[in-house]
Amino acid sequence: MVQPTAPPIQFDENGFALSYGWVQVYCANTINREYIGTKRERTFIGVTLSAGSYLDEPKLPKSPSKAICRTVDGKSWEYVLDYRGKTAYHIQTRKHIAITEIGDIPTELTLLEPKTPFDKWNGTQWGTDVEAQNQHEMQQAESKKQQLLIEVFHRIAPLQDAVDLNIATDTEKLALTDWRKYRVLLNRVDCSTAPDITWPEQPK
Repeated sequence: MVQPTAPPIQFDENGFALSYGWVQVYCANTINREYIGTKRERTFIGVTLSAGSYLDEPKLPKSPSKAICRTVDGKSWEYVLDYRGKTAYHIQTRKHIAITEIGDIPTELTLLEPKTPFDKWNGTQWGTDVEAQNQHEMQQAESKKQQLLIEVFHRIAPLQDAVDLNIATDTEKLALTDWRKYRVLLNRVDCSTAPDITWPEQPK
């Protein structure tokens, strides 16, 4: 025997149920209003649906970059941007920030990733500050050159002492010559061509 279908639950203009029963509802997170699913909810005469429950079914977005939320006034569903799981970058500091909330990102953030530590935001995209990058690379090269020269000094000093005192072995004499040649080549390094520098090979 076919069971009779229960009549749909009716609600008055203020959202209060006019009869007992069960109704299919569509739920939104009560904090950010995001759609979270559907369920059956029991109704009682003179009682509204539970908070975050609505009778109208939302149409799910086709784009993975959108979420569906209840409007602020609670009267309908709307699509909002959803970049959760993506990384944004601060246009001033280039600091990366994980996006964890739905909605558009703040104006000081962009989803475009800077390619170098010298990138600057021009309003629509990143552009590399070539002058700053070159200056940094020159400073790095100059620092490396000075460190190598200090090392050479400490290598040459005891060898030169041995030669000056006429106690140097043939091996020490050859080593002194090699290190002095290396120092000449090292001093010839033009750091303004960084990073395209071929550094001389140290003596063994």
